[in-house]
Amino acid sequence: MASIADLQKTATQVRRDIVRMVHGVQSGHPGGSLGCADVVTALYFHAMKHDVAFSMDGKGEDLFFLSNGHISPLYYSVLARAGYFEVKELASFRKINTRLQGHPTTHEHLPGVRIASGSLGQGLSVAAGAALTKKLNNDSHLVFSLHGDGELQEGQIWEAVMFAAHHKVDNLISIIDVNGQQIDGPTSKVMSLGNLKNKFESFDWTVLEMDGNQMDQVVATLDKAKSMTGQGKPICILMKTEMGKGVDFMEGSHEWHGIAPSDDQLAKALGQLEETLGDY
Repeated sequence: MASIADLQKTATQVRRDIVRMVHGVQSGHPGGSLGCADVVTALYFHAMKHDVAFSMDGKGEDLFFLSNGHISPLYYSVLARAGYFEVKELASFRKINTRLQGHPTTHEHLPGVRIASGSLGQGLSVAAGAALTKKLNNDSHLVFSLHGDGELQEGQIWEAVMFAAHHKVDNLISIIDVNGQQIDGPTSKVMSLGNLKNKFESFDWTVLEMDGNQMDQVVATLDKAKSMTGQGKPICILMKTEMGKGVDFMEGSHEWHGIAPSDDQLAKALGQLEETLGDY
């Protein structure tokens, strides 16, 4: 099992991949990708029992669903670094005929991707359905999902929250990236989310909280969440992150939700992110 130091090194390399991928085509979403790099790294290299010999049915393994599909650079980097496909394919991000579309798709048959995502609000419904299927099939493995906080402004999220609680989908761990930013500005100004902890608890979910940019906290909280499954309630992890984490001029600003760095900005970003596993 990877150490905290090894996980941190992997997450740093993933952040390098992200800024290089987005810069390479001058298109993509670096802010949320950088902010969530720690948790997705920890999922694939620590918390999840998954198989790179990819099967769409997902039987006998833990599953992950990325609902906020615009942070695909992060998803692709982690999948490649975990062995689902060759790292050199990251260079094809968002190019013509690539399997690495701007938002994950299934018709490209990219190993690791089980749903098309990016139409926000849908991923929790899929995750809850997959988790309930595992329970009905006596499959003891878990389902994880990741969502943006702005995504919680979608009504379908709360339908899925009610569904999962009603059906006691207690093998589901849903992570909310609470960075307080969305494409049009701070969530507090676009549409305030209120007290998310109180909201999820009132819907009969178990709620944990963590700093999503501290790898030791991420690992400990994921481990705690796993230990609390099977107790009749789905689990929500409210994860505080910094949009653009790891690149100082991107941190904390919604402006980096969906724009690419210039040549000079890329050089500055890479100067802050050590190459730890080798660039593609």
